[in-house]
Amino acid sequence: MKVDGTPYRSLWWDADAEALQIIDQRWLPHDFRIEQLDSLQGFASAIKDMHVRGAPLIGATAAYGMALAMRLDPGDAALQRAWETLHQTRPTAINLRWALNRCRDLLMGLPLEQRRQAALSLAHEIADEDVEINRRIGQHGLQLIQEIAARKSDGSPVRLLTHCNAGWIATVDWGTATSPMYHAHDAGIPLHVWVDETRPRNQGALTAWELGSHGISHSYITDNAGGHLMQHGLVDMVITGTDRTTRQGDVCNKIGTYLKALAAKDNNVPFYVALPSPTIDWTVLDGITEIPIEDRAAEEVSHIQGGSSSKGEISTVQVTPDGTPVSNPAFDVTPNHLVTGLITERGVCAASEAGLAALFPDMAQSFVAAKA
Repeated sequence: MKVDGTPYRSLWWDADAEALQIIDQRWLPHDFRIEQLDSLQGFASAIKDMHVRGAPLIGATAAYGMALAMRLDPGDAALQRAWETLHQTRPTAINLRWALNRCRDLLMGLPLEQRRQAALSLAHEIADEDVEINRRIGQHGLQLIQEIAARKSDGSPVRLLTHCNAGWIATVDWGTATSPMYHAHDAGIPLHVWVDETRPRNQGALTAWELGSHGISHSYITDNAGGHLMQHGLVDMVITGTDRTTRQGDVCNKIGTYLKALAAKDNNVPFYVALPSPTIDWTVLDGITEIPIEDRAAEEVSHIQGGSSSKGEISTVQVTPDGTPVSNPAFDVTPNHLVTGLITERGVCAASEAGLAALFPDMAQSFVAAKA
């Protein structure tokens, strides 16, 4: 996608510096900054402290972290140390473990002298795969939007609601929940997107920044406005992303997603989840009881960051009384019976074990074989 007319991915490898360049998302949408990651601890901090965020992007970043580690020391101990250092950064998004395991499984079977190049080649492969997965999610989601548009005889826009940011900067490119929006807009379908602010980190502002840059009509709304809009017939479809999905189709996403699904169910609004296959955790059945929910720092709730349009400064202010106790669960789980369907790179399926197994028989069979 483009920023001020220049095409970007959310990360890219700098061959000359032998380091990874990332868009440091802590400063968006107020400032566009590039950061170089050239140490294992730098990669770990970038993931943990959300310089990069979004399950697909976390996985790709971790793969490049493994490549950096192999450049510094290709030995078995260094490989395991890199895996452990990166794995402990974020507990909920399954793409992190998926990417790290994929790297470790390949590298452990190779001679030391081959690991450096093999690790970098695999990181490139994981990043390119993510772009293609998200492009195909967009194509399948486009068909759902086209069906809604065809029912609008007056040519009015298709009104979508999304929560958090599942956009191109949460992936390597295209995004998950936003990919159908980009495809629909580029196909000439009138759209209007309701963008939840998504407290506590206000990541809806990132979605608004993305959509505005692409020329897509949108409105930034408070987290709790979605139900009201649905009650008044102002939402045609909800699309969110996911950080981990169980094999029966329970969806773990940014805190507040469950409430959107409840409101959608009550108002007969279809609720879809854009699902890249690496976010399926085939080892987990019941998302509510089995998925670990990350508790993050109190300051994300008690403080808020913003920019001054007049001075161009970014500052943080406290919004709670001094000493107020804070609880900050970062994710919630939407049970599968509230999900209309899953938009994947292989098509749209029911949020169920049978639905996922039908689209991904290879993955389902591999899980069954491993379990046996």
